[in-house]
Amino acid sequence: MAMATTSPALSSLSRSSLLRRAALPPFASMASASSNDARISGAGDPLVLQVEESLDSPLSPLEVIGSRRALLTRFESLRRPYKPFPVVGWNRHAETIFAAFFRSLPSVHLRRQCLRTRDDGAIALDWVVGDEQQLLLDAPVLILLPGLTGGSDDTYVRHILIRARKKGWRVVVFNSRGCANSPVTTPQFYSASFTEDIHQVVTHVSTCYPKSKLYAIGWSLGANILVRYLGQESQNCLLSGAVSLCNPFNLVIADEDFHKGFNNVYDKALARSLRKIFKKHALLFEGLGGEYNIPMAANAKSVREFDEGLTRVSFGFKSVDDYYFNSSSSSSIGCVSIPLLCIQADNDPIAPSRGIPRDEIKANPNCLLIVTPQGGHLGWIAGDEAPFGAPWTDPVVMEFLEHVNKETNTDTEVECLPDQLDGFQHSSSLPVQVK
Repeated sequence: MAMATTSPALSSLSRSSLLRRAALPPFASMASASSNDARISGAGDPLVLQVEESLDSPLSPLEVIGSRRALLTRFESLRRPYKPFPVVGWNRHAETIFAAFFRSLPSVHLRRQCLRTRDDGAIALDWVVGDEQQLLLDAPVLILLPGLTGGSDDTYVRHILIRARKKGWRVVVFNSRGCANSPVTTPQFYSASFTEDIHQVVTHVSTCYPKSKLYAIGWSLGANILVRYLGQESQNCLLSGAVSLCNPFNLVIADEDFHKGFNNVYDKALARSLRKIFKKHALLFEGLGGEYNIPMAANAKSVREFDEGLTRVSFGFKSVDDYYFNSSSSSSIGCVSIPLLCIQADNDPIAPSRGIPRDEIKANPNCLLIVTPQGGHLGWIAGDEAPFGAPWTDPVVMEFLEHVNKETNTDTEVECLPDQLDGFQHSSSLPVQVK
């Protein structure tokens, strides 16, 4: 197992420069100096009246919302309270940066499959080599959607991939157009609103493995795309369950916070990653007329500038704000008809806690929300494998998916009452067993 090479989003900045820009206090005093980052969302503001009260120990440090929240007390991974790793786990920027630079990168041999899209674009799917010979044809399939500019070489993707594979799951990473060196064959990348590619991927995988149950995990922008897809498909969704991690949910709010304080470092780093991908395929965009502003995209200093010059025009939005408003996955929660677990960090600098659609999640019996007091963005440096191993979320995610997979594969039909502790309102006609 090698050390992380560096997250694509932060690859343009050195470790020392990031830590200097963060103006972090000395390690010995970091925990006490960042007490504001440790508060539970909703405390002391109007949200507190709309938030489910926390469960008793060991879930007490967590904010939990959802009619099925009591099933979490059965999870082995939640037997102990959430405790951030000392020093680094108590500051949101330190945790985000530490995870990006220092989290281990598990070694795995992947094979790439490229799909041609309906618009003549290309999608790159990375499968684990040897699964065809080692796994049963009806093994559950897990589709992974990385964050903005991310792919199969990201540490958080690799860790859950390895964990699921050890459980006998077939795993495939969906690399968006241009990410992880995937090909770009048309003058279009991807966006927070575009779900056609994930729709085609899910359909393709279900055709390849018609006897298997399909599941998906999305991180950050990938989570936003996944939840939008779930809402659009609703009762027709081919997935049996899904997990959303560090979802920005409300992109208007996320954009507002993206330009505040130290957050502009992430903004610039992501913009640089977008420029890097764009410049590899710049010839495809030459001569585009209309509202395209190719020079702005090619030299974007922020994600918003890149979206103004290219993304919002490619996908038919009249402005960047129009794009962000209509691409937010918060409006899709109400239409989700399969079991969905959402995990957020209250101190996430990129996916603000105030953007979480708590009321909508509470109203949908298929949705469950966990908000940890710390975690940063894609950090969650806590648990048995901290600080260099898998994030705290991974065992929780796998227990949730295995629980849902077990319930949807039962052969015993029993009545599922709305207030029972286990089980979700499944959209399929498969019987659901409640224990």
